[in-house]
Amino acid sequence: MHSRWLALAALTFATSVTLAHGPTRQKVVEKVTIDAPADQVWAQIKDFDALAKWHPAVKASPADKGNAEGSVRTLELEGGGSLVESLEKYNDAGKTYSYRGKDGGALPVTNYTSNITVSSADDASKSVVQWRGAFYRGFPNNDPPPDQNDEAALKAVTDVYQAGLANLKKLIEKK
Repeated sequence: MHSRWLALAALTFATSVTLAHGPTRQKVVEKVTIDAPADQVWAQIKDFDALAKWHPAVKASPADKGNAEGSVRTLELEGGGSLVESLEKYNDAGKTYSYRGKDGGALPVTNYTSNITVSSADDASKSVVQWRGAFYRGFPNNDPPPDQNDEAALKAVTDVYQAGLANLKKLIEKK
């Protein structure tokens, strides 16, 4: 009888631990192939403060220290709202930079990190831009509201990346 109670207690504890887990890290990776050499594409996006020049949702994107690691940019969005991001790593020769978003802001995410990279495609006259991010949903506890759950976070970041990459392709290919 005693072993039954122990088994039941163990099962109850295991079930409650399983149900009590918090959010899981989400990831988004978007890519676009652009009919232009990597150097030309990188020239358009390489400056940390250049996001407003190619992303349709960003009205302004000033960065306090340019491309220096630790630079902070404040994104002013077209529809209102803002985001604050800090440059973590910058590699001009590798055509890549990584940044971290501050929690809160216009996206329903927390602990947001992102990286954008430009590389040559198999055909050197074309390039591939990869934008990837990792983050947690905006609501850190169980039972998040619909606008701050995993699905909302994934959709928001995916939409941002897709809109930006599509507009970048359009801007560069019409030159």
